[in-house]
Amino acid sequence: MERYKKRKNPNIKLRYNLLSAIIYLAGIILLIQLFNLQIINGATYRETSNTRLARESILYSSRGSILDRNGNTLASEEMTFSLEMYKTKIETKLLNETILKMIKTLEQNGDSYVDTFPIKINPTEYTFTSEERKNEWLDKYDLPRETSAENALAYFKDKYSIENQEIEDVRKIIAIRYRISSEGYSSTKSLTISSNISRTSALIFMEQNDVYPGISVGQNSKRVYPNGALASHILGYINSISGSQYEANKNNGYTMNDIYGQTGIEYVFEPYLKGKNGIRQIDMSVDGSIVDEYIEKEAVAGSDVVLTIDANLQKITEKALEETINKVKNGGYGKPYDANAGAIVVMDVNTGEVLSMASYPNYEPSAFVGGISNDLWKSYNAKENNNPLINRAISGTYAPGSTFKMVTATAALETGNVTISEKVNDTGIYPRGHNPECWYYRQYKRGHGYINITSAIRQSCNYFFYEMGYRVGIDTLSKYANAFGLGKKTGIELTSESAGIVATPEVAKSVGETWTVGYTLSAAIGQTYNSFTPLQMAKYISILANGGKQVNPTIVKTIINADKTEITKEEIEQNTKERLNLNLEKANDIEISEENLNAILKGMKGVTSESGGTAYSVFKNFGIDIRRKDRFCTKGKCNKCVVCWICTL
Repeated sequence: MERYKKRKNPNIKLRYNLLSAIIYLAGIILLIQLFNLQIINGATYRETSNTRLARESILYSSRGSILDRNGNTLASEEMTFSLEMYKTKIETKLLNETILKMIKTLEQNGDSYVDTFPIKINPTEYTFTSEERKNEWLDKYDLPRETSAENALAYFKDKYSIENQEIEDVRKIIAIRYRISSEGYSSTKSLTISSNISRTSALIFMEQNDVYPGISVGQNSKRVYPNGALASHILGYINSISGSQYEANKNNGYTMNDIYGQTGIEYVFEPYLKGKNGIRQIDMSVDGSIVDEYIEKEAVAGSDVVLTIDANLQKITEKALEETINKVKNGGYGKPYDANAGAIVVMDVNTGEVLSMASYPNYEPSAFVGGISNDLWKSYNAKENNNPLINRAISGTYAPGSTFKMVTATAALETGNVTISEKVNDTGIYPRGHNPECWYYRQYKRGHGYINITSAIRQSCNYFFYEMGYRVGIDTLSKYANAFGLGKKTGIELTSESAGIVATPEVAKSVGETWTVGYTLSAAIGQTYNSFTPLQMAKYISILANGGKQVNPTIVKTIINADKTEITKEEIEQNTKERLNLNLEKANDIEISEENLNAILKGMKGVTSESGGTAYSVFKNFGIDIRRKDRFCTKGKCNKCVVCWICTL
């Protein structure tokens, strides 16, 4: 054992000496490097660090596009340039000269800049909207309340040590200095002078950086709507993020300078459209000149939202709606009516996909980009302008009238209160309740005579459906209305959807009225408290056309991420529920026998295609067969066909 230890010791000692030598050598190298940094080149490195400031600037992500079902662009982004100013170590005189030079460059190229100073010139006067606001402003700066606009302007000229004598130039410099004082800026936090400058101005500021100390050009994107007002109520609009929206989303990558979807698809799918901001690194010298600039963190573009609508069909729908409203207003269908607004929904009865949705009047979403003017905002919300911001297709509720009669027919047939062959004698005046008259009696002073359920639908016989309402009762009637989705939100992926109202005794009680038989009779023909949205009516007719199978209206086909992956339908539905605070119960299919269904559909078809149908005079030369889509070729290779709930009028 002793001999073994003696043989091993020389190797251990050798390894130990080698390790000691390496450590010793590394120490010498480190000392030499420290000597080089601190003694030989210390002054150079200190000068560099003292004259170069690193600033981080947000690299805003490009907002995702909104597309139609065929990939046509409805909302997108275009590249813009912003002008930002950082605080630098330059004298006040040079700062004022730089500001004036910057503004004149912008003006020469037709670019605007943010100006919040409340005094204008030529003539010089305050721009406050009230005396109270002016007094509050004067108090803030310890100026007497009788201070004239000229004297207040002179005060700020002295405050900011402006030496220029031309009042126009003085006012321009004050505009920026006032914002600096009000909003603040630093060597790392910029003040946005303009969020959208021309390429010409951008190139000047970038190429002549040494002439504009502290000035930096950023690249942003601007929301554009290439089709103007097309589908405006579907798309919605964006605006600057509000204080409450920022507080709720500041941990999700938002800043106070971000935009935020306010209505429509822009709001509901804001989390996907937003994208993720990046970081741009700017190195400046203390005099404000840019030394270096690079991307520290790439921005990630927002996801594209693909809608179910067809842009071409949407154009046709909106045009047809406007023309029809004007025709009604001018007496094109007989007596002129004060028609100023309306809505249309075109929906695939098999899938619930909305192919077009129009509401009139509409608005320009682009008017909100960059901030809408007060005058235009007031105009959009004015009743005399018919509130163009309202999406009447989902927010407006209206008495359905005779379009409700198929609910009454279904309830009566399925509960056995009538058969498809039974005939009711319409004598003109119904002998129960308040003795309501059939519309036919009011016009021709006689009833329809003996009539079955198919003919009653075709001729929209009030008398027949008064009798059906009386037989089934209001509880059964309201039960079937609810089963068809009436009086409930559909859950479509849009803001401000109304639930509507199904007429019931409870509703009457809530407004201090007592339910009577007369209310039941009126409810059976879609009157009293019945009030539904056009989308609910489209859903109801789609369920009927499907033989009672439920459909869920949708206007979003898919969402495509920047990496081309797609969001699942389940995630889209969950996002919609959370954004719209929805808690909808799953609806069951409605049991309708084929015999009863065919009797109802035959009556609906007869409305437009048979003599005596209430809409026959309008559709007799239409050239298109109004009937169930699934009975015809859907590829356009056979009979012309279309699905349209107007046929139930």
